[in-house]
Amino acid sequence: MTSPEVGNAKAAAMAKALDTMWARFLPEINERVQILDQAAEAAAVGRRSEKLRAAAHQAAHKLAGTLGTFGLGHGTDLAREAEILYTRDELVPEEAIRLKKIALDLRAIVDGRRS
Repeated sequence: MTSPEVGNAKAAAMAKALDTMWARFLPEINERVQILDQAAEAAAVGRRSEKLRAAAHQAAHKLAGTLGTFGLGHGTDLAREAEILYTRDELVPEEAIRLKKIALDLRAIVDGRRS
């Protein structure tokens, strides 16, 4: 093989390995996005519990790292924003709305990576 062919073969192998890892971690990723969605819904109606806030904070933290591993930088940025918001004891209504938007955007990013 010539040098460009070797490079292309390595890139294809890396892409395949990432796809395999994505499939392996997808159930956990989906669960974490679901937790963020549930927490955002609870925050929007003023029923956010400490347990749900802590779970959302942890889910956002883990998503930030995981999504970055798969080259989903915008997802990482959104998850970090959610992580910061979930450190707060109380949220203003605009922050609760933002958390819902973040959860929706993360869902779209995850769903888009599947295809």
